[in-house]
Amino acid sequence: MRFSAGLYSFRAMASDRAPYASDPMASRGRLHGEPESETRTCFQRDRDRIIHSTALRRLMHKTQVFVSPEGDHFRTRLTHSLEVAQIARGLARSMSLDHDLAEALALAHDFGHPPFGHAGEEALDAAMKPFGGFDHNDQTLRVVVYLEQRYAAFDGLNLTWETLEGLVKHNGPLTGRKAKKKPLPRTIADYIGKHDLELDSFAGPEAQVAAIADDIAYDNHDVDDGLRAKLFTMETLAAAVPHIAEIYEAVARQYPRIEPGRLIQEVVRRQIDAMVNDVLAETRRRIREADPVSAAAVRALGQPVVAFSPAMVQKDRAIKSFLFENMYRHPSVTKETGAAREIVRDLFEGFMGAPGLLPEQWRRLTDGPGTLATARVAADYIAGMTDRYAERAHRHMKAGKAPAE
Repeated sequence: MRFSAGLYSFRAMASDRAPYASDPMASRGRLHGEPESETRTCFQRDRDRIIHSTALRRLMHKTQVFVSPEGDHFRTRLTHSLEVAQIARGLARSMSLDHDLAEALALAHDFGHPPFGHAGEEALDAAMKPFGGFDHNDQTLRVVVYLEQRYAAFDGLNLTWETLEGLVKHNGPLTGRKAKKKPLPRTIADYIGKHDLELDSFAGPEAQVAAIADDIAYDNHDVDDGLRAKLFTMETLAAAVPHIAEIYEAVARQYPRIEPGRLIQEVVRRQIDAMVNDVLAETRRRIREADPVSAAAVRALGQPVVAFSPAMVQKDRAIKSFLFENMYRHPSVTKETGAAREIVRDLFEGFMGAPGLLPEQWRRLTDGPGTLATARVAADYIAGMTDRYAERAHRHMKAGKAPAE
């Protein structure tokens, strides 16, 4: 039987794939049917669509921790997503999973975050409370199934079932015994009526990889940014987090004359390495114990297979606790986030009261001041803003002008 070069390469790749990995040749497909590519798997196409999306480019000017950071080396949502993708791809390759799917999920996982990081999300959620609230995972789904406008035949990016499932279940099941008890976000609830994403199970293994890669990147790169911004010192961190102290002391012993900047980088690098190796060891242990024969079997296990060991869970919590107290609640950060909340609140109230201030392509989707439809449009528009565009739009609104399109 004669295969095209593309199909032949797909079948050759399958020999290196674990039996419980997601198989692009057996994908559950897309909501809107499309001809398959002869040169790329469906998961590679998903990744490429995400890379070319407007939503990915906007992440370049969205806050990770610092609002509109002046330093060129602080993380933004884009650089964070790239770092998550690198860790996820490496983990997936080591586990013989589909690394294209893992990379696609890592690149898109923050699409739904509004400007100004968690402060912006909290403000938008509060403003949207009478209309069902705001959830960044729900907004990520809105972006990839409705708001991206790149194709003549359909709205959104028309991603595969496996990619959408991984994005929606980024933090675990949304329904069933394992789910956190809270209402199902509106977009997800509406979407599963036409494309069931099986919300009562954990996501496939590649989505689990992307989620834990997010944790690894978030912890360690926030440590790096916090040290760079002089919000705390390496000595303060080491005194509060014992396993960081061990790494710090080991580096200092091995390189007694090392410059402070290199010391920080070496400590962060070794900590990432330790977390990655821990995930690989714990995941292999869980795989041996569960012996799943397919990605569907992984979903049915009732717990993740990609995870930290109990010891690393405690270390992860120690880092997060330190960062919460010494970085996220630092006066210089909370001063910025207070102003950010005010901007988001003012923008939402302004558009709700005067939909005519919205750009024309958004304005035509509204149906008058104060309605659910107008609230949804205002939230979509604000959530898509970058930090600096939100600041500019706020200035325009205060002057009684519509934001520049």
